[in-house]
Amino acid sequence: MAQRLKTDWILFLTVLALVCFGLVMVYSASSFIAELKYHVSSTHFFVRQLGWAVVSFGLLLYCMRRDYREWNDPKIAFACLGVVMLLLVVVYVMDSQSHRWLKAGPFSMQPSELAKPALALFLAFFLCRRMDAINERHTLGPIAVAVSVMGLAVAIADFGTAVVLVATTVAVMFVAGIEKKYLVACGVLGLLLGAAFIAMKPYRLMRAIDFVDKDHKLLAKLDPKGRILQYAHETASTSDPGYQQRQSKIAVGSGGFTGVGLMESKQKLLYLPEAHTDFIYGIIGEETGFLGGALLIVAFGVLLWRGIRTFVRANDSFGRYLALSVTVCVVLQAFLNMSVVLGIAPNKGIPLPFISSGGSSLLSTLLMMGMLLSVSEHAG
Repeated sequence: MAQRLKTDWILFLTVLALVCFGLVMVYSASSFIAELKYHVSSTHFFVRQLGWAVVSFGLLLYCMRRDYREWNDPKIAFACLGVVMLLLVVVYVMDSQSHRWLKAGPFSMQPSELAKPALALFLAFFLCRRMDAINERHTLGPIAVAVSVMGLAVAIADFGTAVVLVATTVAVMFVAGIEKKYLVACGVLGLLLGAAFIAMKPYRLMRAIDFVDKDHKLLAKLDPKGRILQYAHETASTSDPGYQQRQSKIAVGSGGFTGVGLMESKQKLLYLPEAHTDFIYGIIGEETGFLGGALLIVAFGVLLWRGIRTFVRANDSFGRYLALSVTVCVVLQAFLNMSVVLGIAPNKGIPLPFISSGGSSLLSTLLMMGMLLSVSEHAG
């Protein structure tokens, strides 16, 4: 007798609502600049996002109906990592400027986004086999190597995604029971590598300096000759790296409690650059106010709740850690993005899941939600 599947309708409908809301906000945030800046139809970014949404939601439904236990296979786990690494190498060679985009005619995507579901599968696969020896070198070594190689490959061009990957791994390993001394060691190593990758790109260093020492008073004491600041300005796209965050906070503050209304944002009129991508939460705050911004946070809170619920209810280690990895990755990225927009964290170039314009991000996010819904449906 076939197993009767039990869909988590709260999770499913929350995901659907977020995607639909994202489409509305992409149109609202991009319609003006599409015509004025890019000289295309006002619906250009909306139509492109809608196309990705249809394809990605189809993939979600496919994954949702598949039994997640079929993915508990070394061929799948290592093949996914291998494909992502290969694509990262290819895009590094083909995109000689930003090392981010894989393009074929009108089609383009960011392979770094695919690292998220690939890592979730790998962590779940590996942990379910090594749970009894989580603190042994034969467990920690392979995970450290796999995550480090992928994180370093991603960080070359997409530091924000690398931060999400590493933070997700640390959170999952903490729940799995890794000893504190290893977490401390990972934290120190992560900070050192993070500092190195920030210093490697002058524009990243400029963002960090502006966030930590806006008036450059401390930097002037540490570097009286101004060599660090001179280096940081080498490839900076603007002499004011904090401009976007200030404009986004103005947008959020202008919205008040209920917002100025859909399509009525002033900040998207070229005051807030690329308002339909990483800083779209600022437009949400302006047009829907505190109420709309808070409801969006609640929606991600629902995802966290249902993800943790699935983690607790799953009856096998693979399902538990797959649900946990996916949930942490998506929710962590969402709150990092909103923290950047509100000026709580330095700018990292992280899209807001489900909402920001970007097909690769939407595809990756809905693929992971399909995995989570599959665990929810088939476990228990």
